[in-house]
Amino acid sequence: MKRHVAPLAVFCTLTSALCAQDYDKVTIKTTKLTDHIYTLEGAGGNMGVSVGEDGILLIDDEFAPLSDKIRAALKKLGGDSPRFLLNTHWHGDHTGGNASFGERGSIIIAQDNVRKRLMTPQKLFGKTVEPLPKVGLPVITYEDSLSIHFNGEEIRVQHLPNGHTDGDSVIFFTKSNVVHMGDLLFNEMFPFVDLDHGGDVEGYARDVQTVLNQLKPGAKIIAGHGPTTDAAGLERYHRMLVECIDAVRKQIATGKSLEEIQSAGVPKQWESWGNGFIKTDRWVATIYMSLTRK
Repeated sequence: MKRHVAPLAVFCTLTSALCAQDYDKVTIKTTKLTDHIYTLEGAGGNMGVSVGEDGILLIDDEFAPLSDKIRAALKKLGGDSPRFLLNTHWHGDHTGGNASFGERGSIIIAQDNVRKRLMTPQKLFGKTVEPLPKVGLPVITYEDSLSIHFNGEEIRVQHLPNGHTDGDSVIFFTKSNVVHMGDLLFNEMFPFVDLDHGGDVEGYARDVQTVLNQLKPGAKIIAGHGPTTDAAGLERYHRMLVECIDAVRKQIATGKSLEEIQSAGVPKQWESWGNGFIKTDRWVATIYMSLTRK
């Protein structure tokens, strides 16, 4: 029987506390999307930035050792200390810098379940992720949604439950027509769905469809991992989710074992997506476990 182990790349990406990485070699790449919305890319989840007369709002903050590099990148945009810091979910490659920014006065905002996860020990891939210090915890939380009126637009934050985790939020820059998906989008690769912390593959597909239903023409969509995309790219991602889930579900219904379903693989057009963090066998196993635990 196969033993299903998460690829090391995902393991290290999700929590720096469990892996040694050479952060000295990491550079922060800045990309301008609109006149005041940018992305920052380093060694974890993609960050979003709003820059304007009200200051800086930062979405996610990667790993703690990269905080100074992130601040340096923000300084080039107009200031190194975000007024607000939004966490899309609790994983360490999106929240690792919380304490560093929190102790410099950034107001940290996240969904209720994110704070609960960050303030208590969590098990991830069999290892313990320690709680963040008080200064790194969200001080403003919400159950379903909230709005921040900042830099000339409403920034709408919406909780989409039980997809990647139990605390995922999507951020809509309503005037700029930019959407940050967090890890509800691993663009052009199979996603990591955290089944141990509220994730669910069918819920994940529903959450992506929920975002698609709200998109305005011309929207730019920031992925948690992978390149920024548009509505067509997100529709293709959703199609991949639905077709892979359906393929596994049909094989489960015929009584096939996990190993047999893994041998069959995924629909051919999605095979290349197994070259990302999550390899094809792991993705099929995630779908299988998510469907059969019900």
